[in-house]
Parts: sequence; structure tokens; C-alpha cells
Amino acid sequence: MQYYSIQMSKFRKIILTILKVFILLVAVIIGLLYLTGNQYVIRGAQLTYLKGHDTANIDDYVDFDNNIILSGKPQPWPEHEMYNKIELTDTLTAELEKFGTVGFFVAKNGEALWEHYWDGYSDKSHTNSFSMAKSVVTMLLGKAIEQRYIKSMDQPITDFLPEYKNDPLAQKCTVGDLSAMTSGYDWVEDYYLPLNPTAKAYYGRNIEKQMLKRGFKKEPGGHFEYLSGNTQLLGIIIERAVGISLSQYLQEEFWQPMGMEDDAYWSKDDKKGMEKAYCCLNSNVRDFGKLGQLLLHDGNWNGKQILDSAFVKLMVTPNSKAFNKGEHERYGYSIWTDYEHQPNFYGLMGHLGQRVIVVPDEDLVIVRLGRTKDDRDMNKGFLDNDTYYFVDEVMKMLKENNLLKQQQDVKEFAN
Repeated sequence: MQYYSIQMSKFRKIILTILKVFILLVAVIIGLLYLTGNQYVIRGAQLTYLKGHDTANIDDYVDFDNNIILSGKPQPWPEHEMYNKIELTDTLTAELEKFGTVGFFVAKNGEALWEHYWDGYSDKSHTNSFSMAKSVVTMLLGKAIEQRYIKSMDQPITDFLPEYKNDPLAQKCTVGDLSAMTSGYDWVEDYYLPLNPTAKAYYGRNIEKQMLKRGFKKEPGGHFEYLSGNTQLLGIIIERAVGISLSQYLQEEFWQPMGMEDDAYWSKDDKKGMEKAYCCLNSNVRDFGKLGQLLLHDGNWNGKQILDSAFVKLMVTPNSKAFNKGEHERYGYSIWTDYEHQPNFYGLMGHLGQRVIVVPDEDLVIVRLGRTKDDRDMNKGFLDNDTYYFVDEVMKMLKENNLLKQQQDVKEFAN
């Protein structure tokens, strides 16, 4: 009995020693994070790993400060005569459910054709756009140019960011380079590593300071390199040029004139800070779909020109100068494109499979919001695999129900 008591005492001492070492190690790590200016990692860990995630998630706007974008007078989508009367293909349904889709919406000829929600989500649920917000920021850029706050896409960024007046590479960078991802900005694009600038921008407390401390590493205007930092710099420029927040500008020039059905939330770095421009506009399938419809109609909304048609054309046209010969020209100005696929399409696309896909030839808008994406390589095209599933399966659904434009034209001719 005495031997057992002695052994238990030794065991408790070992456990206590291990616990002390662990606490000391954690304290040292936390101290080093603060000393190196990387304390955002602690916040990031709290909002991801401790909640069972390995990256940001579609519902995390509740964890951040937000600017509210008020909706004004709603203009609900008109409903197609076949609204929700068409069954999705088994293949598409399986794809949507397998990868945690929470909302799916299809608009045809400017009318809501089909929508469905999973896991308790609804047409009123707000989820994170992630990088779809990049397209919205470029829409704001187009409006700022139209209203002469910014001269053109060729205006040097140093006109708005004097912090870079002594950086020879930055001096050559234009606002258009930021939108087209050809800036040469010094950035690491990663959504999973804790220690990198993308994570710091997401979980840090002073995004403007972070952006303006980083320099440029390549000659601007050259090869395409997708960097979230580009859009954040562009957001800073637009705020400085216009004199109001991105959220206020979006509300005044797009959200309310387009009759969005609900308020939106744009997550910020801090209560008194600025929006995370490269991501984090939180809305629903119906209102995100209207952004696609606006582009589809060349910036016109119910007879009102919200965004200059020439600027829309620029956005959705691949920037050929950014791609080497033989490369797929897949990016315009903050818009992903595939004009090699049949049918052609372009869209707003974000982390974890957030999608607003526009199929111009069919007057079609497809919106998908969800928890993760299908990243299998199935040789469907040069964009994410899931995008092709959505386009091809919806096209199949339309064909089976005689709703393709060609079928409708033949029917009209016969009558």
C-alpha cells in the first residue's frame, strides 16, 4: 500500500511538471506572437480550430464588427411560370448536398426559376461571399471612375497612396493593375496557414496599416497573380477617393438603387476600422444573384444604368496582356471567365465554393452558397470543378424542360 502511494505521488509530480512545461510553452508562444506582431494568430485559432474549422467559414460574420448596408425599398425577383416546378438532376443534387450547399438559386430571363435551401438556411440567411467581394469592389471602382473620383483605370495608385511615393515599382502600378491582379504586390495567398498575410488580414485589427507596410516585388502590369492584398489596396484607394466607406458607397450606388431585398453586412477588421474589401460581404442568394444579373444586363437595372456598360464589358473580358501565349485567359477585372467552355460563362467566385455564375447566351444566373467546394480534378475545365457541374447540369435541366433559348426561339417561330 505504501509502495502504491509513493508511485501515485511520483506520477502526480510528473503530470504536474508536464502541465507546468506546457503552460510555460504556451506562454512563450503567446509572448512571441505579441512581440512579433502576430497576435492575430490567437484570434484566428479561437475562431477556427476551437470551433471545429480549419479555415474561415461562411457564418463567421457574427464574430467580427460589421458595417450594415441598408436595403431601402425591396424589388423582389419576379417568378418564372415554372418557378420551383422543375426537379434538379440527380447528379446536381448529389453534388450540392455532398459539399454542404446551403442555398442554390437559378434565374432565367430575369425571373427566379428555382431556389432551395439546406440545413435550416433560407432566403433571409446571410453568408460570407469571400472573394466574390473582389468583383463588388471593382464595381465600386467603375462607379468611382464614372463619377470622376478616379480618373481612369490607368491612374497611378501613388495619387491615392503617397505611402508608396518612394517605391519605384509601386510608382508604375495603376488602379487597373490591382483589379486585374497584375500589380506585382508582395503577398502570400493562403487560406489555411496561420502565419501569412492573408490570415493576418482576416483576423488582424489594422488592415490598412498592414497593407501599406508591404511593398512591391515585381514589375506591375505583367503576369496574372491572384492576390487578395490587391483588392484591399484598391478598397483603401476607393475610400480615400470617394470620402466614404465602401459599405456606404455600395449602399448608395448599388444596394438601394437595385432594390436588394435585405440588408447586408460587410465585416471589418475592427469597430473603427475598414471593411475587409477582398472578402466578407455577407448577403443571401437572391441579392448576390442580382449582382450577376446587373453584369448580364451590361450594368442596366430595370431601365436605370447603374454601372457604365463599357466598364462592365471590361470587367468580363479576359485581360489577354496578363497571360502568356498558350495559357487559358481566365480572368478579366475581378471576374473569372471561361469562354472556351460551351456555353460560355463568367462569374464572381469565392473561397469554399461561393459562386455567382452568368451564362450570357441563355440569360441565366446561377448562385451557389455553401460550406466547401468540389476541388477534385475531373478535367472539366481550367476553373474549379464544381463551377462546371453547376453550369452543365442546369443547362441539362433547362433542355429537358424546353427552356433553352434555342428551344424557345424554335417554339416562337412555329407559333
